[in-house]
Amino acid sequence: MLLDVDETTTGSEAWELAQRMKQEMNVPLIVLISGEKLNGLDSSTGIDDFVVKPWEASEVTARIKRILNHKESIESEDVIRCGDLVIDSAKCEVLLDGKRIILTFKEYQLLKFLANNKGKVFTREALLNKVWGWDYYGGDRTVDVHVRRLRSKIEDMDHSFIETMRNIGYRFTES
Repeated sequence: MLLDVDETTTGSEAWELAQRMKQEMNVPLIVLISGEKLNGLDSSTGIDDFVVKPWEASEVTARIKRILNHKESIESEDVIRCGDLVIDSAKCEVLLDGKRIILTFKEYQLLKFLANNKGKVFTREALLNKVWGWDYYGGDRTVDVHVRRLRSKIEDMDHSFIETMRNIGYRFTES
């Protein structure tokens, strides 16, 4: 989103709108500003970049491309997307259709592990070792209980993510 500070007569309203849009829509914010107003620019406002007037369209375009490429590379490392399901590792947060899903830590770890290994089948014992750790003292039915609870939170008529492989274990569906 581009915000021209000099064109806004009510600067505080424009800043509030820009901040709200940045948070709600998760878009980068580039400010177009004159040299005189540069000293009043607050770095704590979440500005991703700025361009001082007079600017060239090619410079603004280059800055937009740089920010979008940077954002994409960060998101690709920290975010796992599976259709309507989004797992944000940086925030330890899971979203389904844009709504936050509350998970226990083990449910989150199990979901993240399965989603990172889409299509691969894991036995209950392998999941215990990978998610709970090799020194976990408990039965392999622990996995079944956590998968059941996880499914109740992220699956419905429109969404199916974890597939049971009869007599083997579980896998995260690729679609």
